[in-house]
Amino acid sequence: MPIQRGDELALTIDNVAHGGVFVGRNEGRVLFVPDTLPGETVRVRVTDLRKSFGRGETLEVLEASPDRVEHVWPEASIERAPERRAGGAELGHVRLAAQRALKQRVIEDALRRTGRIERDVRVQAAPGDDGRGGLGWRTRVTLHVDEQGRQGPFAARSHTVVPVETLPLATDAIQDQAQLDMRLPGASSVDYVQRADGSVDVIATEGDPVRGRTDTILERVGDRELRVDRSGFWQVHREAPGVLVDAVRRAIDVDRIDPKAANLDLYGGVGLLATALGDVLGPQARMMSVESDEVATDHASENLAEWLGAMAITAKVDRFLRDAIQDASASERDRLRAATVVLDPPRAGAGGETIASLVELAPQQIVYVACDPVAFARDARLLVDGGYDLGPLEAFDLFPHTHHVECVARFTRG
Repeated sequence: MPIQRGDELALTIDNVAHGGVFVGRNEGRVLFVPDTLPGETVRVRVTDLRKSFGRGETLEVLEASPDRVEHVWPEASIERAPERRAGGAELGHVRLAAQRALKQRVIEDALRRTGRIERDVRVQAAPGDDGRGGLGWRTRVTLHVDEQGRQGPFAARSHTVVPVETLPLATDAIQDQAQLDMRLPGASSVDYVQRADGSVDVIATEGDPVRGRTDTILERVGDRELRVDRSGFWQVHREAPGVLVDAVRRAIDVDRIDPKAANLDLYGGVGLLATALGDVLGPQARMMSVESDEVATDHASENLAEWLGAMAITAKVDRFLRDAIQDASASERDRLRAATVVLDPPRAGAGGETIASLVELAPQQIVYVACDPVAFARDARLLVDGGYDLGPLEAFDLFPHTHHVECVARFTRG
């Protein structure tokens, strides 16, 4: 009899899938389930069934993998009922080195299946993570607030708030100062933000008394201070900004740079990666950072002030590139063809329209910073089909105990 929603069954896991879930098969149907590992046999409850696949939740480990460890976050442990497991640490039950091997497999599989690209990838640890067991790295934590005012993350794949007593992925300062037992009536979420000086801001929504005024804070990357909105986007791992800046510098082919070209930093945020581009191009560099968030653009203008030829504009990247194709003069098109482009899109990737515009503009090189392996593989295929060669590719485990991973790759015009 075919399985039905709600059925419980023993399932052997044979692979990992993108998104922090794992793959088993029952009578030819693929089932995606969390909280397990390849090689394990687990008891699963079927929660959803589609024509060719289904989803389930792991209830019990029947045969454990040698890579299974006690979960780093008790509130996310398999010992809890699925609806009471905190989301946000979906690989916390996996030995740290094995987590990186799984992420490597996901990247290579995405490149092969989606990008039709064969490439060996090694996922590197961020400085200090091995010594801390992959804990204590989050400088920004967002918790949701339920109707009783209790704080916590959502349970995985739900909007149910799971109240928590610990935040093991957060920095020591946030763990010390977060008052997780404090009720926040009327709030919908609360952010804990560690500043560069170690102090922690608490930003709650919906007019809660702990809400603070949104303002500008300074973040430090190496010897450079960068301005960022306190509630704006910033890399959450304490070492991620430096790791990514260094990786972008390494990725740029210095034999292809032209400081006078129309160099671009797309999806530029507050200009973090533009500083890496500027460091390689030199003090006379001409470069433009393009970002759709006006507040971030204002900060980028100040953060890039040391380069006289740098500017930041507020625009959607796809529209900016379309306008460049339509309106650029012949000399400006020549400067675009000579350009180095840093591309750091959101999780959905740059997408077909943006990649097509870049291919038409044909810059010398594109350094792609990716936070989603499948979206990156899709865009990589489009770039290769458009005449670019995929060069060096580095991967970084900047989100230990989660499925997220960052890649930095160089594409050069053939």
